[in-house]
Amino acid sequence: MTTSFWKNGFSGSALLGVLLVLAGCSLAPKYEVPTTPATAFKETPLLPLTGEELGTWKTAQPSEDMARGEWWKVFDDAQRNDLERQALDANQNLKAAAARVKEARALNQAARAGLFPSLDAGFGPTRQRVSAASLFEPDGTSVPQQTFWRAQASASYEVDLFGRVASSVDAAKADTQQSEALYRSVLLALQADVAQNYFALRELDAEADVFAQAISLREQALKLVSRRFTEGEITELDVQRATADLASARSDAMTVERLRAASEHSLAVLLGKAPAEFSMTADPLRPVNLRVPPGLPSALLERRPDIAAAERAMAAANSRIGVAKAAFFPSLTLTGTGGFESATIGDLFKWSSRAFLLGPLAGTALNIPIFDGGRRKGNLANARAIYEEDVAKYRQQVLVAFQEVEDNLSDMRILETQTRTQDDAVKASQRAADLSSRQYAEGAINYLDVLDAQRTVLQAKRSAVQLQGVQAAATVNLIRALGGGWGDVVPQTAVPAIGESSSSNATPTAALQK
Repeated sequence: MTTSFWKNGFSGSALLGVLLVLAGCSLAPKYEVPTTPATAFKETPLLPLTGEELGTWKTAQPSEDMARGEWWKVFDDAQRNDLERQALDANQNLKAAAARVKEARALNQAARAGLFPSLDAGFGPTRQRVSAASLFEPDGTSVPQQTFWRAQASASYEVDLFGRVASSVDAAKADTQQSEALYRSVLLALQADVAQNYFALRELDAEADVFAQAISLREQALKLVSRRFTEGEITELDVQRATADLASARSDAMTVERLRAASEHSLAVLLGKAPAEFSMTADPLRPVNLRVPPGLPSALLERRPDIAAAERAMAAANSRIGVAKAAFFPSLTLTGTGGFESATIGDLFKWSSRAFLLGPLAGTALNIPIFDGGRRKGNLANARAIYEEDVAKYRQQVLVAFQEVEDNLSDMRILETQTRTQDDAVKASQRAADLSSRQYAEGAINYLDVLDAQRTVLQAKRSAVQLQGVQAAATVNLIRALGGGWGDVVPQTAVPAIGESSSSNATPTAALQK
């Protein structure tokens, strides 16, 4: 009997030892960032460049920890810099994104709790009466009721067999990093939206300035035509044409004024203000001459926060495959309760009243799954399908990023030539309008020719101003497509950690900027 006992004890110890060795062994597939097509920019100039200036882009690998800095300061506009600061302080979408990061960090902290045992303590009485049969007494024997006082502490710990808890923690950590990357995406979008709305507002100010000049010239022309009509040199037809042209210019100016008001309201909301609380004085747009070099290193594309978020979602899905796989294998939970127990509260804390229980109060410590109707198989298939979906989304996001950079590089290249061409059109149309006015004053042409020339000037100037606005917006779009800024990396201020902060060797993420 003794030999049997030791054999059974040794077998149990051996089994427990094997299970403890397996603890923490993750069943998640080895995670690797999927490859994406390596490419070079079509818009890279055909010049003999070297090193990073070649503009050849390698496989995208998010580097979200690289700081962007205050990239908008390259435009050298103090008022716009102040608007960016106001938006960072008060924009509600940004605050919501920051709250989502806190949510993800809290869930990460909750998941990490599974790595540690849980401890509980309790105190109180219980009233019970056991059956006569359980005491081997004859049927009908009256067993008195009893009151038990207990002061106990209990501990419970799930041994991480096959890495279920570890995989859950890895998934929660990746979710947190994804949330931080999405915060960066909202932040970058906000910065770019403020810049674009600001340029749009200034472009409308420039259009209003063009119309103001045009209206002033038309008022002078109407006075001239009215005087000549009074002197009998022309008919009333020219007066009515001049009057109609002046009214049309004023109407178009009101359209610009209406668009400017809407743009100002939109900018106010981005700054976290009610439109009634915000206004900006008119200041025509100045040409943006900033030229982002097209031979940019691929690291800039890798810093795009949307790509970082897609990659972290993929990593989380990969870890959840490990969680689904672990459900096919045994789980081991260690429990224990110790404290004092007595029939009276006065005897509760006597040494003789101590009591303990090792092992689960109900059920078994080691649970082995046998049959569940295919639930675990379905969960595993679902986890793998989600991972495949996230891989496809990641690759698509990388392709979209390449497209956006190419689009804005081509915009910048074409706009540079288009603005010069439009400037030539403005000069030529202005020269034609001056000649037509002089010829009309001399009676060589009719007033209809003068009106056509003036309308051409107005349209040419307005198109030139609009092109300047498009060029400014394209510059912002290019910076946004590249992840926000370029140049030397500078440290960023981190927000205070909410519970457990997250980190990852695969793709670290910077802490949120307050």
